[in-house]
Amino acid sequence: MTSQEYKALSLKEFTKAAAVYETDRAGVYKMCKKDYPDVLAELEREPFTDLLDCGCGTAPMLTLLHEKYPEKHYTGIDLTPRMIEAARAKGMAGVELVVGDCENLPFAENAFDAVICCQSFHHYPNVQDFFNSVYRVLRPGGRLILRDMTSNQAAMRWFFNHIEMPLINLAGHGDVHVYGREEVEALCRKAGLHMEKFECRGFFRLHCVARKPEQ
Repeated sequence: MTSQEYKALSLKEFTKAAAVYETDRAGVYKMCKKDYPDVLAELEREPFTDLLDCGCGTAPMLTLLHEKYPEKHYTGIDLTPRMIEAARAKGMAGVELVVGDCENLPFAENAFDAVICCQSFHHYPNVQDFFNSVYRVLRPGGRLILRDMTSNQAAMRWFFNHIEMPLINLAGHGDVHVYGREEVEALCRKAGLHMEKFECRGFFRLHCVARKPEQ
């Protein structure tokens, strides 16, 4: 499929999902909640002021952060207008919510101390553009915290990428690729980011931290 075909599938999928994304009827999207404690723990290792959530959906992670640290500034971006509409309906002060493409982040250079991305970048057909864009908007010393699906076993990733994803795409999803450690490290390196941590945690969970070097 082309980049635009993948993105059209994602738009269709998440337009439909927006109404149930944070409800008991969320189905597979309930799994995303498992990422939030690990992301919060990672963020709390270092102080931050300005944070960007890429692929924020209806902003459940930003909601949790805003409740705990209301004095900080948060920005969320998502490709799906319906998701952003639902997030804006929460009326969170100090939270900017933007419809946009994470492969081309529409923000100034050096704008954020931290960028988080949970269960989103496996939908990006031009994933290197995403990492390059993250490097541009991060401040020197800033961090990218990634959560997604992975496996330490190459055979399992092959199954995900060549069997599972094509099947679920036929059902209307816009999944592109499940990444392993070497792939993510290469994406970071080409963008100018230093990968500090890559772990496969419970239930095929990718947990990665990459940093923009101090200048």
